[in-house]
Amino acid sequence: MNNGQLPLPRRNNTVLTIPFICINLALIIGCLVYLAWLSWFVFFITIAIIIIGIVIIQLFVSKAYKLFRRSRDIEDELFKNFRAITEGTKELKLNRYRRDAFLASELEVNAAESQKANVNSMAIVSIAYGNSQLLFFLLFGLLIFALPQFRQVESNVLSGYVLTLTYLMRPFETLFEVLPNISQASVALKKIDDLGLSLANNAEILAATGDRSLTFNHSLDLRNVTHTYYREQEESNFTLGEIDLTFYPKEIIFIVGGNGSGKSTLGKLIAGLYVPEAGEILVDRQSITETNIESYRQLFSVVFADFYLFENLLGIERDNLDFKAKKYLQKLQLDNKITIDNGVFSSLELSQGQRKRLALLTAYLEDRPIYLFDEWAAEQDPYFREIFYQQLLPELKQRGKTVIVITHDDRYFHLADKLIKLDYGKLV
Repeated sequence: MNNGQLPLPRRNNTVLTIPFICINLALIIGCLVYLAWLSWFVFFITIAIIIIGIVIIQLFVSKAYKLFRRSRDIEDELFKNFRAITEGTKELKLNRYRRDAFLASELEVNAAESQKANVNSMAIVSIAYGNSQLLFFLLFGLLIFALPQFRQVESNVLSGYVLTLTYLMRPFETLFEVLPNISQASVALKKIDDLGLSLANNAEILAATGDRSLTFNHSLDLRNVTHTYYREQEESNFTLGEIDLTFYPKEIIFIVGGNGSGKSTLGKLIAGLYVPEAGEILVDRQSITETNIESYRQLFSVVFADFYLFENLLGIERDNLDFKAKKYLQKLQLDNKITIDNGVFSSLELSQGQRKRLALLTAYLEDRPIYLFDEWAAEQDPYFREIFYQQLLPELKQRGKTVIVITHDDRYFHLADKLIKLDYGKLV
């Protein structure tokens, strides 16, 4: 039995609860009118106690609302973290320290704070719900035992009040049960209102296999390497290889070829993001296997064509990091757009070409022995394209770095020490 009241739907959809809230409010108003008709004196006492109880409960609800708002803010940060995992998988795989810092200082912290805010808010709501039930029992006690001591009240009036208030318990409980949903919906609407019209236009995190790191002093060899790319909903597959290549320190290598020739696939294979199906990769004559591929990836600083840009310089532990970053911001002509403070960029609201320059800054600060750029100059204007090929690449070479560039810019091919051309997965 449900005393004739309609229960709220047991789904977390506040819009669907509105008709049921209206029905229960109508029941409450009708019952209060009946109580006022029975006795105005008892009605005023009853209303006074109910109002006092509602004020007390509202204090709890206000506290819960603040915690709901806090929880929602933290969830926004968690969604950013999840996006970083899905879109920044390659960058996290290639930098163990960035990944560890990301997990320890952002993902785990935000998850713990979100859990704490949600638990505390629901605990406060539960206390408010318990107080609402206590309010009715207190009201029953006052009407049955206390009121007759001070004023003569007819027994049929008291019995009418007790029965009606017992009937009202369920509608009131229903309204209190929906308070969390209403509060959460209010927070969501406030977030939407705050956004206004200012919206800005396969994750796998491997555990570190140990502190032992690889070095690149002599050569990086790809021996008879192949990799097959399986296209979804297509019968044909793309196979890269067999590839035989050797890279040395202080070299500039261009990987060229038409669209779909396998340039980006080769780049990810070289960087260790794809595992060869056949053949092997060797660094200083040491074979790369599942046990050391994590360390192998730490040799690379990469800016992919579909790069992900982090808001801060995670995992880069260097003295005077802000000072060095500001120097690169000036060099890349970004100092008038953004600033950096404690390794955090002031904004990422930049054009795609400017975002690529900021990604290049991060790669510079990582200071790895091998740099790989996948169509970095594609979104740059002629001025920065010239700087990239004529200044930045030779500077990296002078610093002893190996630079691998996937490019279509044939006017700069003469700058490469080695030119690798692919045609549908095969070396030409």
